[in-house]
Amino acid sequence: GTANSLNNLANLYQDMGDYARAEPLYQRSLKIIEKVSGPDHPDTATFLNNLADLYKNMGDYARAEPLHQRCLKIREKVLGPDHPHTAASLGNLAALYDSMGDPARAEPLYDRSLKINEKVLGSEHPETARSLNNLAELYRSIGDYASAEPLYDRSLKIIEKVLGPDHPITAIALNNLATLYRSIGDYARAEPLYDRALKINEKVLGPEHPDTAIALNNLAQLYMSIGDYSGAEPLYDRALKINEKVLG
Repeated sequence: GTANSLNNLANLYQDMGDYARAEPLYQRSLKIIEKVSGPDHPDTATFLNNLADLYKNMGDYARAEPLHQRCLKIREKVLGPDHPHTAASLGNLAALYDSMGDPARAEPLYDRSLKINEKVLGSEHPETARSLNNLAELYRSIGDYASAEPLYDRSLKIIEKVLGPDHPITAIALNNLATLYRSIGDYARAEPLYDRALKINEKVLGPEHPDTAIALNNLAQLYMSIGDYSGAEPLYDRALKINEKVLG
């Protein structure tokens, strides 16, 4: 219907970074779906979430928060407190608080989201891996590396098993765990993870992909940390050449 068409166009503008054109379309689509489906319908929750995500991307947290909260309340009420969509809403609200620099409010929401996904989807589902990673990122950001490490490790193992050892998302998970090790000065454990992430991106995405450039930079930064400047230089140089060619 009209609401979905408006929403799809808004999604396109948001992906392009054209938030000014996306916002009125999201607002219009939300008004239509509220009128047609009702204020407490799961579809209304989805459209609320889309508008909230836009405001979050714009940095307008004051407008994003009540929309994410309303979306969560609808899903808890209509779908139940243990539904995967409820878990997604908890994760979205947690991510908002995280962006606002409020980890104390984010942590219990991420934790609840993880518990729902483990219970309903299983301990080896990609959404469970995502929840583990989100909570690990929070702990890393507040310097609680001891809590973050086993979560990153579990997330990586799930992704390797479900998506395969050479998937781009596996490379992201390897990078996250490697960055944790680099943060705590455990360079010996970080290096092979960064190296593996780079090899995956080169193989699957190509030697001139922007994500390959990021992986080159990460490994170069590690070499800088251990004082291996001759090892870092060619990696930085390759990353620069990719970015100049691809991004201009």
